[in-house]
Amino acid sequence: MTSRRTALAASAGLLAGMAGIASRAFAQAAWPNRPLKIVVPYPAGGVNDAVARMLAEELRPLLGQPVVVDNRAGAGGTIGMDAVAKAEDGHTLAFAAISPLTLNPHLMKVQYDPIRDFVPVASVMYSPVYVMATPRFKGRSFNDAIAAAKAQPGKVSIASSGYGTLGHIMIEQIRRKSGADLTHVPYKGGSQLITDAAGSQFDLFVANPFASINSLIDDGKLRVLAVTGPRRLPNLPQVPTLAELGYPEANLTSLFGFYAPAGTPPDVVRRLNADINKVLAEKETQERLRKLDNVVSTGTPQQFAAVIEREHSTNARLVKEANIKAE
Repeated sequence: MTSRRTALAASAGLLAGMAGIASRAFAQAAWPNRPLKIVVPYPAGGVNDAVARMLAEELRPLLGQPVVVDNRAGAGGTIGMDAVAKAEDGHTLAFAAISPLTLNPHLMKVQYDPIRDFVPVASVMYSPVYVMATPRFKGRSFNDAIAAAKAQPGKVSIASSGYGTLGHIMIEQIRRKSGADLTHVPYKGGSQLITDAAGSQFDLFVANPFASINSLIDDGKLRVLAVTGPRRLPNLPQVPTLAELGYPEANLTSLFGFYAPAGTPPDVVRRLNADINKVLAEKETQERLRKLDNVVSTGTPQQFAAVIEREHSTNARLVKEANIKAE
């Protein structure tokens, strides 16, 4: 009997000790316990980068840790997303459009599984796309551009931020629908694209709105011929949507959000989602995004995941039908 009581006491002591160790481990692992890194898979200077830095600043006090932005550009966003998929520190996120998950895998070989290797954390905003004319193009409307491209095949150039981007998809849809021979000029990101647009290196281009573009529009150096979205933009009520102009399949917008590596604990995902939605609910944040013509889009991680899976399937069909290839 004595040996039995001794064994039970020893077992109880062992369990208590293990519980204490587990409790200390949990306390040590309280999240976040180090600086957070937000990977932006595009060059500095674009809308993705600008919004990521704004949100990093506003998330810092809620998370109680420094939040830094790390630009890892290349291959249409896939290099940065691959880095996040492989991150094991528990404190690395991506902030990007959904295209590296829903579009790029249909156009090129990627090193990650777009559905299994990421946990969608929170959608942030829809960003419309502008179809713009540079000073080199003398026409006044989108229809003028199509007419010029038909009259002079291959002479009218239209730039995007790269092969396999949303802008590339839009251009191919416009070419396919109109029959116009527009020459695609792909860039590697948005910063040099905007510089060359102001310098009239091509006729037309497509890009998401952000501060430097809006400044050039206000100064009369760029002209918006069409926009994308369910309706005309409040800041540009005179500019028609591509759907109005007869190009519904090119009337695409960019959805941006946060992603974590697969295996991120659900409580961490919920915490991040709540903090991000709290930031997006602030009037100042909404106003800053509205000035860039971006539309706040919030929701649960599950809702964001459903959108990504749906777009992944839709883009597979669009890419196949339009025979679009990344080069």
